[in-house]
Amino acid sequence: MLEIDGVSKRYGAVRALHDMTFSVQPGELFGFVGANGAGKTTTMRIVLGVLAADAGEVRLDGRPIDAARRRRIGYMPEERGLYPKMAVGEQLRYLAELHGLGAADAKASAQRWTERLGIADRAGEEVQKLSLGNQQRVQLAAALVHEPDVLVLDEPFSGLDPVAVDVMSAVLRERCDAGAPVVFSSHQLDLVERLCDRVGIVRDGTLVARGRVDELRAGDASGASTVVVHAPDAVAGWADAVPGVTASRVEHGRTVVTLDAGADDQALLRAALATGPVHEFTHRRPSLTELFREAVGERAAA
Repeated sequence: MLEIDGVSKRYGAVRALHDMTFSVQPGELFGFVGANGAGKTTTMRIVLGVLAADAGEVRLDGRPIDAARRRRIGYMPEERGLYPKMAVGEQLRYLAELHGLGAADAKASAQRWTERLGIADRAGEEVQKLSLGNQQRVQLAAALVHEPDVLVLDEPFSGLDPVAVDVMSAVLRERCDAGAPVVFSSHQLDLVERLCDRVGIVRDGTLVARGRVDELRAGDASGASTVVVHAPDAVAGWADAVPGVTASRVEHGRTVVTLDAGADDQALLRAALATGPVHEFTHRRPSLTELFREAVGERAAA
């Protein structure tokens, strides 16, 4: 298990992290999301020992991360850290040997991961001559080539086409199924929602929400619900007089209604039917994108 416990970091007067605390269980895919500058990359660099925390501790399997445990982590930085003029296969073998693999094992692992990630035919090419998407695949191979026990990935899906996203998604899920804790950051929230077992939303260096997406959806203290109604003959504002309706708006020809906790949705349906035929009447659960906007938007409201 990877544990980030009470980690804080300042750069002069700027607070980069404050009491950052979460854990990633073996076999769990944890999505780490936040706006630019929220503290995601700083957290990951502290996990890897690239930066030192001012307070708090990072532990792997219950023990503070030292040099030996750090070698068990596969890290993929957002900014590419590859040697641009070095051939792909040679570079992967070199990195594997740096992590302690023998020459034969390093060669076999480099070949296995280039094949798995669809870049085996580029193994003899310089990294700088590859497309950005293929460079991203090489970067993931570099994080995996020493068969790490933990993966920490900063924006691994950046610049990938849909086919490459599917390949990378499958690889991450395979590593989880093999028992590795995997944490990655991404701005592609629909992808995070689809892939991750749990997510953490960070704002201004502080984790403001954490849990499964369905748990976060259920965590609205107001208990309000959202109903989407397609009543094509209804005029604007038809739902506003229904008891318990706190807001309504039109999106793509449908009326999106916010109902207070305990409000009678059947009263809303009757009001919709009074306007004419109703083609859709659906309770909508908030997406991760909506949850993220709500969590991050609290800063502006504060």
